[in-house]
Amino acid sequence: MSDTNFVIFYVDKPAASAAFYSALLQRPPVESSPTFALFALDSGLMLGLWSRHTVEPAAAGRGGASELAFTVADANALNRRHVDWSLRGLPILQAPTDMDFGRTFVALDPDGHRLRVFAPAPQEPAAAQRASSLASA
Repeated sequence: MSDTNFVIFYVDKPAASAAFYSALLQRPPVESSPTFALFALDSGLMLGLWSRHTVEPAAAGRGGASELAFTVADANALNRRHVDWSLRGLPILQAPTDMDFGRTFVALDPDGHRLRVFAPAPQEPAAAQRASSLASA
């Protein structure tokens, strides 16, 4: 089976979205045209921004129905990212909060796509021990 290594967001203004993500990700796109921009992320994932006006077949939906998730090391890193993104003017849909999977917050890009940042919950010692035992088996 082939790898899943691209996520494509349909955007209203590709150049404006490319500028937004270039600043947010602190890197330029690896490919750019009037209707499309492509970013290579450190994880190997490629993030494409395609004009909703030129994509074929035509896109029916809008942003907000899915999320692009960014993992950070811990709650302190998450809180720093929240402050950074807030200062950049990103709308914050969910303030930092603790959930069953860890600490998280959600921001929105200019097209309403959800950007979730999360720090996985620390494993309890017993769970970490079981995971270690399974890995060595």
